[in-house]
Amino acid sequence: MPATGDGRAPGAADLPGAHDGAPVGHARGRATTGPATAAPPIPHPRSRAAHASHPSHISDPAGPAAADGPADGAPLRLLVIEDDASDAQLIKAAVADSGTSIEIHWARGLDQATELLVPPAPWARRGRSRTPEFGCVLLDLASPADLPHPSDSSDGLEGLHELLRRAPHTPVVVLTDAAGAELGAAAVAAGAQDFLLKHETDGPLLARALRYAVERKRADESQRRLVEAELRGQENARLQRHLLPTPLLDGAGLSFTRRYRPGRRRALLGGDFYDAVRTDDGTVHVVIGDVCGHGPDEAALGVALRIAWRTLVFAGLTGETLLTTLQHVLEHERRSDEIFATLCMLVIEPGGAGSGLDSLGTGERARLYLAGHPAPLLLGRDHEPVTLPSDLAGPALGLLPCHDGQAAWPAHEVELRAGWRLLLYTDGLIEGRVGAGSRRLGQDGLADLVGDHQAAGLTRGRLVDSAIAEVEELNGGALTDDVAVLLLERNPVQLVLG
Repeated sequence: MPATGDGRAPGAADLPGAHDGAPVGHARGRATTGPATAAPPIPHPRSRAAHASHPSHISDPAGPAAADGPADGAPLRLLVIEDDASDAQLIKAAVADSGTSIEIHWARGLDQATELLVPPAPWARRGRSRTPEFGCVLLDLASPADLPHPSDSSDGLEGLHELLRRAPHTPVVVLTDAAGAELGAAAVAAGAQDFLLKHETDGPLLARALRYAVERKRADESQRRLVEAELRGQENARLQRHLLPTPLLDGAGLSFTRRYRPGRRRALLGGDFYDAVRTDDGTVHVVIGDVCGHGPDEAALGVALRIAWRTLVFAGLTGETLLTTLQHVLEHERRSDEIFATLCMLVIEPGGAGSGLDSLGTGERARLYLAGHPAPLLLGRDHEPVTLPSDLAGPALGLLPCHDGQAAWPAHEVELRAGWRLLLYTDGLIEGRVGAGSRRLGQDGLADLVGDHQAAGLTRGRLVDSAIAEVEELNGGALTDDVAVLLLERNPVQLVLG
């Protein structure tokens, strides 16, 4: 779109000549002090002569005005909403007297100003050049509000209320006369950044008020975005916290301790997942898994797999049938064919021939299924931790297709003696470094470490926490991968969750 003829962006009326050095504004119907030669008045925009001599082009604003100030070296674009031509002249004179680079655009009322401040419809912007946004608005509270149905015409701020509604992100400075000082303070309380008294405002004061208004609005916007980010963070935290499972082990006579640490900063969920449920026949089902990757997509996939696993267990599926179905879920939910998940599943059958808690702990059997996952540690009370066999382990879920029999996950039978304890974990716990070299902790290193802490008399939550703390100390800092640790132990008295 062509410019208005003086190098300024189109979309606003030209301001008339001004009285150099004069204060801004005057009382209605009272003469103002200034040079002998006054600039010609601005014709009324509704007159044909006005359109012929001083056109008010109002078109193609680039978008909603922003609180950010002008770029380095660019003038501040000021939109003046003033219905009195003499006051408009004095504002221009004050700007010229301030020595500040300010580009003035004039609108006689809110309707005209809104066309400059509010972006046009997307279809209307096609093929048009982008007009710079206004850095600030100077509103004369004495100007008519141009509202056909004002919501409240008694407080004198209806024009400001409407301006803030139409351009909420633009800093606003209001002008009022001496008798309206209280009105100016009310305007600031209502959302304006500052107010000026007309007869006391000169060029430097006006420039300073505009500059401060831009900075205050920028600070307000930054604070608003910060508060919104904090609220979103709290909502995300609540959502993620609710997505973590609550084990359903009532009546199982087990102690269940779990620790979960995502590798992502400021996150509560990672790609690791776990769950434990007891079905009506007394069988306890436990799972722990790890989706490759560390982002939010992997976290969402981990939650989907965990929920699907619990649903399949309660539907009566187990063993390879369950894992095959879970792989189909993974294949449909993953965003890429390269995504896979490792998994360890335990199915613990009730021990003894009797019924009730007295028979639990006399000796039980478990079926262990491994899908590319590290085997659990068996922590006996009278011996060092032992890694359960992994020679029957199958591939990770999603690596090989199920339909042609390439993916198989046979069960390994495990005998659990009285007082047994099982430590299940994801590979984030054993892939940390040991010292400054490239050596990793590994499964054997974890077994030795847990054995030392167990010999020191640590149990349950203290045992798990101290083991994780030493792993991080050996790594030289926090672990970068997701970590999930479960300690499941026979407790014939009552269920304990830690």
